[in-house]
Amino acid sequence: MLITDVRPWGGEPCDIEIKDGVIAAITPHDPARTVTGDTVAGRGRLALPSFSDVHCHLDSTRIGLPFRPHTGKPGVWGMTMNDRAHWREDEWTVAQRATYTLGRMIERGTTRVRSYAQIDADCGLERFEGVLAAKEAHAGRCEVEIMAFPQAGLFKEKGVPELMDQALASGAAVVGGIDPCTLDRDPVRHLDVVFGLAERHRAPIDIHLHEPGALGVFSVDLILERVRALGMAGQVTLSHAYELGTVDEATTRRLTEEFAELDIAMATIAPAQQQHALPLAGLTAAGVRVGLGEDGQRDFWSPYGNGDMLDRTWQLAFTNRYRADELIEHCVAVATRGGHSILQGGPERLTSVADRPGVFVGDAGDLLLVEGETVASAVMDRSDDRTVLHAGRVVADGLELVG
Repeated sequence: MLITDVRPWGGEPCDIEIKDGVIAAITPHDPARTVTGDTVAGRGRLALPSFSDVHCHLDSTRIGLPFRPHTGKPGVWGMTMNDRAHWREDEWTVAQRATYTLGRMIERGTTRVRSYAQIDADCGLERFEGVLAAKEAHAGRCEVEIMAFPQAGLFKEKGVPELMDQALASGAAVVGGIDPCTLDRDPVRHLDVVFGLAERHRAPIDIHLHEPGALGVFSVDLILERVRALGMAGQVTLSHAYELGTVDEATTRRLTEEFAELDIAMATIAPAQQQHALPLAGLTAAGVRVGLGEDGQRDFWSPYGNGDMLDRTWQLAFTNRYRADELIEHCVAVATRGGHSILQGGPERLTSVADRPGVFVGDAGDLLLVEGETVASAVMDRSDDRTVLHAGRVVADGLELVG
């Protein structure tokens, strides 16, 4: 595959040659070059690494279905019960909804996904199986890690740990946990089950953490204690963790240092309360892996989310109040290679706020070509003129799937 006349991270016009799914050569653009084989016309567009959405819920998406009024009650439990009351009402099955939304994500530049699949006494494995069907439908276009996720807790209903075990034996790749103190109200037992499943299935862990301030720090310290004791550095992600930046400065500094020491990754969805989270640039500078995700996508939790990670990258920059080009570009780096570094077998973490990896010889041929004067302008304008490559093959062009 030869990609002609593109500008990696907004640099000089280049031609990119891909062999066996990997970037093999990058040379100055030569308009007189003799072209043989498969070719993509870059037309002067930017070349960026493709997006990695490391926090989405394909099992609950309603993209593609008629818009419905929001009926959820405040709080995690109120939203969970609202979803439970309505998720079977839709015209499409979970598999159909997940497959449609995943296709929309690919069309807009995402080629790697970590999706939650709710496991509880109400749905059993049905929602997991729907996400698994979407993964299989788009095999070759996108890599998908499925997380077995106890959205309603592990112990509020009978049989959930056993269902989690079944999902992990049937193709789920990640063990999920959620709010050890406030949901199950038994943090030691909750984390014992989560880490026990991870050990049994040799799987990484991703824990939803909505708990506020000092309580969130307490749960995090219990998690760090287990990571040390079990030698699981590099195997745990904290998602959300909205409020860890609200405690005293010494505690936030300690947490950042321990996250870097134990290689605890963080997944953000660029929430409105971003100012309460640990600072994005500070985490990167300390050596903490950070990735971005969309969370729910027009579902029974929220009307927000459209499957476009370029939109969510804009939101990450906006909620962090970034204006400088370097920091807006850093948000792109987080949304692309930052997220990829969280997934199994991913690359090394970002080395600094100025790190711009993903479009060098030896990198994977997963690329997004998008119209833009600069990378920052591409985030602001979010053009529809996009071509998406996965493993060196075009999988979407002009917001339509290919093949």
